[in-house]
Amino acid sequence: MTAAPRQGLTPHPDPTPYPDPTPHRGPTPLGRLVATVERLRGEVRAAHAAADGRALVELAKGILIGQLSCTPAAAARQLDELSRETGLSPLDIAADIVNQAARDHVSEVAAEFVERTGTLGPAKPSTRVAVRLRTAESGMLAAADDTQAVAESLLTNALGPLGAIAVAVWTAAPDGSLALAGYAGFPPGEAARWRHVPPGVSTVARLALSERRLVTLPRLQREGLPSIAHLHWPDGGRMAVPAGTGGRIHGVLEICWPQPLAPQPPQIERQVEALAELCARTMDTASPAGPGVPEALLPDVSELTDLAEGLHDPAVILTPVLDLEGRLTDFRIRHASSRFVDPAGRQRTDVNGALLLEAYPTAAGENGLFDVIERVHATGEPFRAERMSLTALVDQIPLTSVADISVSRHGTAVLLIWRIEDETARLADLLQHAQRLGRIGGFEENLVTGGITWNAQLYALHGLPAGAPPVPLRELPGYAHPDDSAALDRFLRAVLRHRSPASVDLRLRRSDGITRHIRVVAEPVLDADRRLYAVRGAYQDISAQHWTEVALAATRDQLAHTAAESAERNRLALQLQHAIMPPTPPAVEAPGLRVAVRYRPAESESLVGGDWYDTVVLPSGLVMLSVGDVAGHGIEAATGMVVLRNALRGLAVTGAGPAQLLSWLNTVTHHLAKNVTATAVCGLFDPRTRVMRWARAGHLPPVLVRGGEPEAFPLIEGLLLGALPDVTYIEREVRLEPDDTLLMFTDGLVERRDSSVEDSLLHLVDAAASGVGDLDEQLDRLLAESRSDTDDDTCVIGIQVG
Repeated sequence: MTAAPRQGLTPHPDPTPYPDPTPHRGPTPLGRLVATVERLRGEVRAAHAAADGRALVELAKGILIGQLSCTPAAAARQLDELSRETGLSPLDIAADIVNQAARDHVSEVAAEFVERTGTLGPAKPSTRVAVRLRTAESGMLAAADDTQAVAESLLTNALGPLGAIAVAVWTAAPDGSLALAGYAGFPPGEAARWRHVPPGVSTVARLALSERRLVTLPRLQREGLPSIAHLHWPDGGRMAVPAGTGGRIHGVLEICWPQPLAPQPPQIERQVEALAELCARTMDTASPAGPGVPEALLPDVSELTDLAEGLHDPAVILTPVLDLEGRLTDFRIRHASSRFVDPAGRQRTDVNGALLLEAYPTAAGENGLFDVIERVHATGEPFRAERMSLTALVDQIPLTSVADISVSRHGTAVLLIWRIEDETARLADLLQHAQRLGRIGGFEENLVTGGITWNAQLYALHGLPAGAPPVPLRELPGYAHPDDSAALDRFLRAVLRHRSPASVDLRLRRSDGITRHIRVVAEPVLDADRRLYAVRGAYQDISAQHWTEVALAATRDQLAHTAAESAERNRLALQLQHAIMPPTPPAVEAPGLRVAVRYRPAESESLVGGDWYDTVVLPSGLVMLSVGDVAGHGIEAATGMVVLRNALRGLAVTGAGPAQLLSWLNTVTHHLAKNVTATAVCGLFDPRTRVMRWARAGHLPPVLVRGGEPEAFPLIEGLLLGALPDVTYIEREVRLEPDDTLLMFTDGLVERRDSSVEDSLLHLVDAAASGVGDLDEQLDRLLAESRSDTDDDTCVIGIQVG
C-alpha cells in the first residue's frame, strides 16, 4: 500500500491536518511515532477480525442449536461436516448460516407488514415476501441485459404482493436528464409520454437522484411533484431509491402504490435498496476494480488520457476504489497530465498510481474536494467552480492558493482539471479592468528610438483604430483645442526640458469630430547618467467629471440666486409686518379701558407670519378689539394680514355687530384674498355699560381674569375665515366689572407640538391665575412663561376695565 505523502489538498476551510506517516527526509521522531501507531492499529484490526470470526462461528452454532434442537457439541460437529462436504471453510459456512437466518427474519417482518396493511390475504409459505424477493432477484439476474424484463419481474415477484401497482426504472444521463429504461403496470401511452425527462424538471425520481437516498412520499398529490402517471393515482404513495453500484448512480427505481403509503419498516427499505442495486447492475455491467482486482481488469482510460494530454490546464484522471462490499472508499490517480502542477510543488510521478486521499489527505474535509468528486462520480453531473480556495499541506504547514476547478465523469473514470491562479496575471487583469473602468490609457515613449507604446484603452480615448500610429507628446498640441496651447506648452517644458513630472487638462479633438476633456499625466525616465531617454504616463477621460463640475457650478449659482431671492422676500415681509405690527407698540388709549399690547415676532425671518391685533375707537363710541392669524409664513401671509386687518377696521365703521363683521370679513377672505385662510376674534366694548359683545372664527377664545380667578370664554361655534363663501357666526355678550382683565392672544402663545391646544390653553389659564402687578407686568410674565415651541409670531392684548 502506498504510503501517504506529506502534502494534501482540500477546499477552504481547511480541516485538521492529517499526521505525516512517512516524511521524505528520513525518519523523524514524529515519523517513527506515526509508524508505530499504524503498526499497532493493524494488530488491533487483525485481533478484532479474529474475534469477529470466532463470534460468527459461535453465532452459527447457536442458530443450529435452535433449528436442530441439538447440543452445542452436535452443532459443532454439524458445522464441521458441512464444511467437509462443501469444501468451504467453517467461517464461510457460518456466514451462510447467519445470512440465511437473517433473511428469514426479514421475511417474517415483511410478512407481518403485509398482513398488517391488508394488501395480501393470509401468508402462505409459498407466497412469503422473502421468497418472492428472492424469486425477483433470480429473475433479474437471468434478464440482466433487459431492463424491461427486470421491471416486470420486479413488479410480479416482489413488489406486487406489497400492494405496489407499477414500477419504473429510470436511467440518469450526465446532463441531468432521465430516460425511462423499463416499466411495468403503467399504461403504454403514459410510458411513451415519459420516455425522456429533460434536465431541471422536478420529479420524484429527480428528488431521489438529487438527495442520493431513498425517498418515500405517502401521498404524491400532497407533495406537488409531477411524475409518471401522477394523474392516474394522484392520492397514491411513491417510493424512489437511487440505483447504483460501486459509488455510481446509474438511475432510479420508482415504485407506485394506488393508495396512500403507510410508513415502511427498515427491513422493507433495505430490501428495496437491494433490488435497486440489482437494477443498477442490469443498466451497467462495468464494475470498478476493488481491492485485490488485477491491474489488467481496471477500467481502460487510454482515450481519456489522450484527452487530458491535449488540455492546456493540469488534469488528473481518477478511477473509483471499492471495498469488499462494493462501497466507494477512495479514488486512484490513474494519470496526471504532462502539464500537471501540484499545489504543493510535487512532480506528477510522485502522485501517479497513488490513492487520492493518500496523496491529498486534507481533501476529505467536510464539503471538500473529495465530496465534490464523489458526487460527480455518483450522479454524472459536472462541477465547475471559479476562484476556489485550496489548502495544501507542506511539512504540516497549510498553504492556501486559488484555483478554477472542473470535475466531470467519463464512463467509470473522473477527470479533474484545475488551474492555479497566477498572481502576476491576476494583478495584470485587475489593472486592465481598473483602467477600463477609470477610462485611463497608458503610454511609454522612447525619446532615443522614437518608439511609442500605447495600450488598447488609449487608442479608444483618441478614437483611433488599434493599428494606427500613436501620437507623440510633441505633436499633442495639434490635436488639442487652441485655447489649451499655453497650458500644453508649460506641460511639455516641465516634462521634456525640466525633467519633472507634470499634468495638464486639455480638450482633445478627435478625428471623428468628438471633443473629449482629457487629463494627461507624465513623468520622465532617466538613465544611469541622469539623461532623459523615455516618458511614461497616462491619459484619463475626465469628460464626465468636467460636465459634472459644470452642472454643479450652475446648480450652485441657481441655489445662490434662489437663496438671495428668498432672503429678499423674507426681508420685505418682515419690514411690512414691522411697519404695521411693531414689536414694541405704544400703549393704546380708550375710554374706560387700559389697553396694553405685546407682540413677539418669529425667531427666524423665514417664519414671518400673519398675526395681527387691532384696537380702535369707533365713531359710535364703541371700542373694537381684535386679534387674528393668517395661515402660513412669508410675504403672502404678511400681505394677507394687512388686507384682513384693514378690511375689518373699515367694516367696523358701519356699526355692525362682531358676528356680522366676521361674516363680511369671511366674504372678503374667500373672494378677494387669493388662497388665504385665517382665524380671528372680534369684540365690541361699550364703555357706558361695560358690556362686550364678541364672536370667533376658528380662533382661541379670550380669557377673563376676575378677582384673581381666570376663566376662558365658552368655545362658541365659528368656522375659520376663507374656508366657505357664506358663513354665519354667533356672538355672545359678557359684562365686565371694574378691575377685570381680559386677555386676547394668538396661538403662538400656547401652541406646542407635543400637546393639544386644550391642554396648552389650560396652562395659560393657570399662568394667568398668579397674575400680580400692573397690566404690563402681567403680559410680560405671560410671554416669559409661555411653553410654545413652534417659533411662531405671538400677539397678546390685555384689556383692564377702569
